[in-house]
Amino acid sequence: MQSLNSIDDVETLLGGQGYICDRALATVLFLALRLGRPLFLEGEAGVGKTEIAKAIAAGLGRRLIRLQCYEGLDAASAVYEWNFAAQMVAIRTAEASGTADRELLNAELFGPDFLVERPLLQAMRPQAAGAPVLLIDELDRTDEPFEAFLLEALSDFQVTIPEIGTIAAPEPPIVIVTSNRTREVHDALKRRCLYHWVDYPDFDREIAILEARAPEAAAALSREIVAFVQQLRTEDLFKKPGVAETIDWAKCLLALDVLTLSPETISDTLGAVLKYQDDIARLQGSEAQRLLDQARATLAPA
Repeated sequence: MQSLNSIDDVETLLGGQGYICDRALATVLFLALRLGRPLFLEGEAGVGKTEIAKAIAAGLGRRLIRLQCYEGLDAASAVYEWNFAAQMVAIRTAEASGTADRELLNAELFGPDFLVERPLLQAMRPQAAGAPVLLIDELDRTDEPFEAFLLEALSDFQVTIPEIGTIAAPEPPIVIVTSNRTREVHDALKRRCLYHWVDYPDFDREIAILEARAPEAAAALSREIVAFVQQLRTEDLFKKPGVAETIDWAKCLLALDVLTLSPETISDTLGAVLKYQDDIARLQGSEAQRLLDQARATLAPA
């Protein structure tokens, strides 16, 4: 891509959208863009996989097309469907007028006017601003047959509609596939992609992320928040907090005009950073104080 000639350009592009990435992620993203290969991102929920696609689309000025995966998702729902209600109206109108020609009517009913395009088909269409960013989000939520269907789309950047034929993208979309690894995705699909594991950020990068996403937070409070969240991730929790929770918690504390963490404040706002009652219950009472003391002990003077 002409606008992204180096890994540094990718880091600058993402940084301009408030997304702070490490060198390894910027490198694999640069390669995916340069080689026109799909990028497969795995990692825990809340580490910023989806945000990468949003940042790339915004930074390049491209359309973002999102296919949110779920159990039972099939090819028809992901590619297209026919507007059945409008087709029935057209049939009744033709019958009432008495001028219905079966062949012409059939061609009209299964033509562009009655085609409802879903994300995969939309991604194959030409866009004025250039190839869109296609986000296939949480692929691990789908079934294996849908993975097999995706092989054609990710290999040849085309989809097939029986009534119309094969539709190929004039310019391959920028494809980003994400997975929370609730199950293993088949090797055949992974081989068509470049792969990267998105991990929790270290302290300095999470501070930089918080400065970008919640710049109104004081430096001392941001350091306490990040140190506490990183300490939380060392605990045996059902669901460890991601970067998204760090940002949400910081914004909640700012809304409450909190200047420094206390066990009481932590207990009152844990619902912003932990999402399971068993985890929240563990942090009540002296546990919040213990973790806060440990977090502060890790902080060097600012």
